[in-house]
Amino acid sequence: MEIREILALNLRTLRQAKGLSQEELAHLAGLDRTYISSLERSVYGASVDVIAKLAVVLDVEAADLLRKPDRTG
Repeated sequence: MEIREILALNLRTLRQAKGLSQEELAHLAGLDRTYISSLERSVYGASVDVIAKLAVVLDVEAADLLRKPDRTG
């Protein structure tokens, strides 16, 4: 799994767990909704600044967005 795919999966999972739409997440992070959509589809990579903004809104560590999901469960 590539880093963009890991980010996409974690971003979508964490956003949905918080009950946020892409638009709400984008607004809270100061980003465009279409950019959030592109990140969740692995179209774009994200800068460390963007990852930091998303982590703050999602109330996680930035590293959590890049951590490979545990598939042992």
